[in-house]
Amino acid sequence: MTETVMLTVFLKHDQSQNLEQIQAHLGEQEWWTGFPPEGVEILSWNVVMGIGQIVTLRMPPELLPKVNVELERRAWGVFSTEFFPTYDFVPVRDRLTREWQERKEAAANE
Repeated sequence: MTETVMLTVFLKHDQSQNLEQIQAHLGEQEWWTGFPPEGVEILSWNVVMGIGQIVTLRMPPELLPKVNVELERRAWGVFSTEFFPTYDFVPVRDRLTREWQERKEAAANE
């Protein structure tokens, strides 16, 4: 399996602009066809009222600089950005839950 990293990006709306201004800028920057760059998978893309958008991406590590450049090229001017390395906690949570239940059952059988 190819190594990948996950990245969560907060795209915070510039609230000094209205929706029409934001959409016009994104259109001029070819946002909808240029982001994310090729080879980057969108895992989720959510609108969060009062914040903007939260996007989670999965990619080979070598594409991280390209994601950064495309955000600078296409999103700046309508969004401020924050980045958070991300990982899937569900398998870890499942393992921890299973281990906790096994310990609980073992203690009850003593």
